[in-house]
Amino acid sequence: MFKRILTAATFALALVGCGESSKPTETVTILAGSELKDIEPKLQEIRKETGIDIQFKYIGTLDGADALVSGEHYDLAWFSHAKYLTLLQGDRKVIHASERIGLSPVIPAVKQSLAKEWGWIDNPNVTWADLAEKARTGEFKYALTDPTASNSGFSTVMGVQAAFSGSSDAITVESIDQAKLKDFFSGQTLTSGSSGWLAGTFVKEQNRLDGLFNYESILLTMNRSGDLEEPLTLIYPKDGVVTADYPLLLIDPSKRAAFDKLVAYFKTPDFQQWMMENTYRRPVVSGVKPIGIFPDNYLMELPFPARLDVVNEMLFGFLNIHRKPNTAIFVLDISGSMKNEQRIRQLKQAIVNLTGEDTSVTGKFAQFRIREKVVLIPFNEHVMKSTVFEIDDTEVMQDVANFAQRLEPRGGTAIYDALEAAYAFANEERQAHPDRLYSVVLMTDGSNTAGSDYLSFLAWYKQRSDKFVDIRTFPVLFAGSDDSEMKSVAELTGGRTFDGRKVSLSHVFKKIRGYQ
Repeated sequence: MFKRILTAATFALALVGCGESSKPTETVTILAGSELKDIEPKLQEIRKETGIDIQFKYIGTLDGADALVSGEHYDLAWFSHAKYLTLLQGDRKVIHASERIGLSPVIPAVKQSLAKEWGWIDNPNVTWADLAEKARTGEFKYALTDPTASNSGFSTVMGVQAAFSGSSDAITVESIDQAKLKDFFSGQTLTSGSSGWLAGTFVKEQNRLDGLFNYESILLTMNRSGDLEEPLTLIYPKDGVVTADYPLLLIDPSKRAAFDKLVAYFKTPDFQQWMMENTYRRPVVSGVKPIGIFPDNYLMELPFPARLDVVNEMLFGFLNIHRKPNTAIFVLDISGSMKNEQRIRQLKQAIVNLTGEDTSVTGKFAQFRIREKVVLIPFNEHVMKSTVFEIDDTEVMQDVANFAQRLEPRGGTAIYDALEAAYAFANEERQAHPDRLYSVVLMTDGSNTAGSDYLSFLAWYKQRSDKFVDIRTFPVLFAGSDDSEMKSVAELTGGRTFDGRKVSLSHVFKKIRGYQ
């Protein structure tokens, strides 16, 4: 009898355990924008309610579009918008269904003291031209992500060009006021390949920046974080905005049933309310009332180009003509440990790809830009001469590629002597050309074995840090590089590390371009 009771109790407990999710579990892969990490707290509940186990892979919007059109397999995709992917797919049927899940306009935010001084608080008549004028006079120094790496930058670039086209129809490059565009982008002081990194860096450097462009959801989160010395005033330009509508996309038609289940769940009032209160995205379900943090004003949607070639021309125009020119300094380890055939081949290929050999969508946008200065500083136990290439045509691109192909590894590893040389060069350049953006990429496959050590570099840098403001180092973790020291260098200089141990150096160098 005791055994029968115990068996029955065990069976009952098993049923209770199964009750957490009585539905059979199906795994679904979703290629998603990185900002959707804020959905992760809901994954267990989603599994319980739908029987679907979501596996996210995070990627940039244009990178994701490129991956899907190139044939990489995912069941679904979920980005802040699908405008570029829709144009890129052409006659290929990549998107089989689409349902928008949440809304977040991409807008400017200005420090409250400046908004008050300029009369912009509770002012519904501020325009994109007003922002451009403040940038032109040097009063508005702002942060903006790279439009070829992050959707908040993409949406801003598309929006401001639409606003300056003076047309309510699909825009063309010829219709845009180029002078206003140049004025507007003259105010960009900080760039980034990620909306989240941009917001975090703005908080760290808020004393020297006047505002930023980002998702409304991120800007509201920043205001509520307690990390700002003064609140940001969110501006909704009178002439319109571009709104991220976060569509869930069906990529694999065989997953239609799972797609429908997820859409049904995401559009429940409970999820929409949770999303609104926890991520500050606006609901798309009419029965869910917006909370008080959202202004009660009508947002006019700016027109979006109807042709892919127009979008690409606008993006290349931003990179090559309108944004501040940049000086990109590459500090390259060619010590003896790089003799490993795979390592030196990867390094050479990473540089060559940026000269135009990578013909993928994102590869074309990542290549070296007109007006850019590319500085290559190879090092082993000695620091080689800095070689400067001023990019103005394809012949110079070929010169960069030829230089990279001639690199030959040998000797020790003087990482910090090379970094000091890079910063000395950048400081001298900036004194002569202050209206450029400067960055340093450090690639090493080992630990420091010659010259100055990290502590010596730290002391050297701190003595001169006022000269190096916003010249960031982006170290690449590769092979046997010292993780702790590389991360310290990134933190010291305001940069970030990139991991090249699980993906190719070409992929990493391409990703870094969003921060240069």
